[in-house]
Amino acid sequence: MAAYLIVDVDDLLEHFRRRGISVDLQELAVGLRGGAALAAGLVSADRLKAVAAANWQAHPQTRGGVDPQYVFRAAGYEIFDIPRRSSSADALIMHYFSFDPEPVDELILATTSPDLVPLIRRIKMTRNARIRMWGSDDVLKGTEFADEVIFQPLETLLGIQQTKNVAVYVDFENIAISLNEQGYTVNLDQVIDAFNRQAKLHGQVVKIAAYAPWGQRGSLPPLVDNSGREVADEAPSRLMMANIDPVFNLPGKNSADMRIAKDVLTDSGHTDSADIYVVASGDRDFNDVINSLRTRNKQVILWAVRGSTARQLENNPSITIEYVEDFTNLQTHQSLSLAAMALNEDGDAASFTPSQWSSVVVQFDRMAQQQDSDVLLRSRLLDQLVDVGAVVSKARGEDLLSQAMSLGILRAAGSSGTRLTLDGSHPIVEKTRLIRDRIVVRVLNTLNVRDWEYVNYGFLLKGLAMDRELDRGGMNYSDQWRSDWIDCLVREQVLLRELVPHRHNPDDLVPVIKLRPDYPAPAAPTQSPELEPMEENWAGITLAELERMEPETADMVRRVVVSVEQFTSFRGFSWCPLGSLHKRLRAFDRGMSFQRSVEYLIENESAEVKEYPNPQSEFFTKGISLEMDGAISHAILADRDAFIRLLLQMYERNMVISEQSIRMVDSSNRWDLPLWLSIMETENVLNPVAGRPGQYSLFRTHHTVTLVAEAVRAGRLSEN
Repeated sequence: MAAYLIVDVDDLLEHFRRRGISVDLQELAVGLRGGAALAAGLVSADRLKAVAAANWQAHPQTRGGVDPQYVFRAAGYEIFDIPRRSSSADALIMHYFSFDPEPVDELILATTSPDLVPLIRRIKMTRNARIRMWGSDDVLKGTEFADEVIFQPLETLLGIQQTKNVAVYVDFENIAISLNEQGYTVNLDQVIDAFNRQAKLHGQVVKIAAYAPWGQRGSLPPLVDNSGREVADEAPSRLMMANIDPVFNLPGKNSADMRIAKDVLTDSGHTDSADIYVVASGDRDFNDVINSLRTRNKQVILWAVRGSTARQLENNPSITIEYVEDFTNLQTHQSLSLAAMALNEDGDAASFTPSQWSSVVVQFDRMAQQQDSDVLLRSRLLDQLVDVGAVVSKARGEDLLSQAMSLGILRAAGSSGTRLTLDGSHPIVEKTRLIRDRIVVRVLNTLNVRDWEYVNYGFLLKGLAMDRELDRGGMNYSDQWRSDWIDCLVREQVLLRELVPHRHNPDDLVPVIKLRPDYPAPAAPTQSPELEPMEENWAGITLAELERMEPETADMVRRVVVSVEQFTSFRGFSWCPLGSLHKRLRAFDRGMSFQRSVEYLIENESAEVKEYPNPQSEFFTKGISLEMDGAISHAILADRDAFIRLLLQMYERNMVISEQSIRMVDSSNRWDLPLWLSIMETENVLNPVAGRPGQYSLFRTHHTVTLVAEAVRAGRLSEN
């Protein structure tokens, strides 16, 4: 059996050198020969004809005294010299195959070059012969030999590490500012994906670190996500989720430069340091660091932004420059503005959270109210943004105002561009104003109505949760959302947050909210009627009168009385936690109907609200208890029992319980059936029948139902 291994030594060594792979010649020679014998199915490697072809004069003896030709000879190869590479195939055929009468059964070509491909066509092969090519790239792909030749990756066969290790150091502040100055919107999602993808093109990524003053308000230009939402506060967590380490440094270029330079020089000095170092910055201060890396035989790649890269870096011949805008595909400010407008007009459910654009809106309105004008000098607005800490410097402020104008939030008032006005119809402006006003109004009303010095943080969150004006797409969906906006208004110096001692535990400090004394509160805040301070004297007003005055409050009074009685009766308590009660009835609370209903019951001596000792806590809990002798509570509970007796009658007759069937059984027409059916469903007395809208089943063993049934039975017995 004739089996040949032809190793293109020149091509393989050049290929490994270009890819930065260090190869031991002896291991290469022995590994190729042993692998070829095994692939050919030979009992011994001695039966394999192994040829090492190269221009051997170009491979002088190494510094350690090792002769490359000797290494291959010692490994069992014949040395074949090819001074002219263009004639390598002809020379091999003439020397080995022209006069050999025996056809070849196995031919293995170890090369990544097409120069030896003519051997496949011209060597005489047996009928069942196999031809293999060992290389990194399949050079036969798409040729006439693609189906005849078996291609196998050379590095896999030899167990050679195919890639270099890559470490990436991103001066994120520099890159973000540079992109913004060149008119690009910094889409954090796209930047993260692009950085990871581009780094992997150069090898195995062992480290990516992004340096910036994370968490320092206004130190970076606005960062957005794929939906156009500003996400600067979320940047560190988003980076970590993508395996990028967010490293904090103080604002200012020197801080980042020094930190990155220190880390790069330290990391590159380790014995297991990376092979390729990527530095993302256009700052000239990195020129010395890059030169130091080159002295350590490290390959250096610079990620930079066109027009914002120092000339010293662009003229440094020892580095490769890749421009960020080429591999990130970022949008311009104008294209993002159009996308954001369309997105908001469609009523998307993307979260509308505070951003640096919120700062522009809030501070513009603040100054406009102070100056009684809807046009402001650009310089005055810029100073205001710096004063409140919305940006760390005027340079960052200019970036913010320019981007706000590109997005259409701000518009130039006049041709000079020195005067600005706010576009009130812009979705960002409209939503920011709505949220700010609703929070400010609720704080003001709570302070005025209750005559408090401050608003409890938790109380404010609950109040905002009930505000129907905020029920829009991407708004008012969680306490975290509400908390973020309260915190935003604290930062914008609209609200003031303080810690005060808890009234029952002075050692425990609780957060409270006030309106800042220097904030120009709206002269006539837009309030819905239910938020107006109560001037009525509730005492003596009957439930029927309340029904005519405020039907929603009257309905809530019934719900409160039924829920409290059921809770206290079933639990054996004298009171019900007020917070739990409100949570149970929140779905039916429009504006402040729950609060007004409780105050109505208190005024009419049908309920009491106070701090009760909580058996499950060492602190007191605000709760509500019913005055069972009160006329209102007594009347409502009598109606409840009468309605349950009606339901029991239908249950005993095996009748379907629905609004229509109840009207057939009881012709008195005294019941507000939608209300009472809703109350019974809320209290779990009635349960909807699956698949049958409007029909209910009676929970016969329900605590309250059982009590009413026993009372009915006792009444019948007494009559007998």
